[in-house]
Amino acid sequence: MASEIDRRLLNKVPLVTLFFWIIKILATTVGETGADFLNFNLGFGLTLTSLLATVLLAVALLIQFRQDRYVPVVYWIAVVFLSVVGTLITDNLTDNLGVSLYLSTAIFALALAVTFIAWYRSEGTLSIHAVTTTRREAFYWAAILFTFALGTAAGDLVSEQLGLGYAVSGLIFGGLIALITLGFYAFRLNAVLAFWSAYVLTRPLGASVGDFLTQAHKDGGLGISTTVVSALFITIIVVLVAYLTLSKVDREELEAADAA
Repeated sequence: MASEIDRRLLNKVPLVTLFFWIIKILATTVGETGADFLNFNLGFGLTLTSLLATVLLAVALLIQFRQDRYVPVVYWIAVVFLSVVGTLITDNLTDNLGVSLYLSTAIFALALAVTFIAWYRSEGTLSIHAVTTTRREAFYWAAILFTFALGTAAGDLVSEQLGLGYAVSGLIFGGLIALITLGFYAFRLNAVLAFWSAYVLTRPLGASVGDFLTQAHKDGGLGISTTVVSALFITIIVVLVAYLTLSKVDREELEAADAA
């Protein structure tokens, strides 16, 4: 049987650039609007939507794990489906099982913390610049799934249960991301802490944007069709991923570093 060293790969994730954060926020918004589109517009219902999205996510992750390096199209398809499934996990807990958003937020925060602890104890690092083994990649995707579920629960808690509305919630989460960015660049905030904190917060930011665009006027939104928003944001994602595929701006340094 091949050892973990024998199975060492090139880094399986992209460099963290401005493109990374733009696509990530767009993907989180698509996770919110896409789940609503399948659930309500197509009439699949929450249960069937959840099953379909989970199957598609499993296929996307299987393809992702079979790669030996970061491939933009494969990677970002997996992220989009993780966003959809993360949204649906929280929606199922809230709508089908009656779990309060306070409790689901706490549960997913704990699950994410446990994932990070297990990842660090196993690998000695949480750096995304060294996702070079199958085991590290498994921890990486588990962490991302919990960030989406946690971000959905926290976003719904702030915007809906606390009654602050989608626009105010978006400003709150956007402001927190700005503070983290300032802390990283101006005050040398730990890079791993800054990345994962911002990653969690982009989920409720994206969800707030999605809800603000698509919810009815009486609920504090603009009332734009989920079909239109989902199609527009997916189109932007496709264009950006195509650019990254051709330009390789988010992986050249990684491959050069591995070759050194």
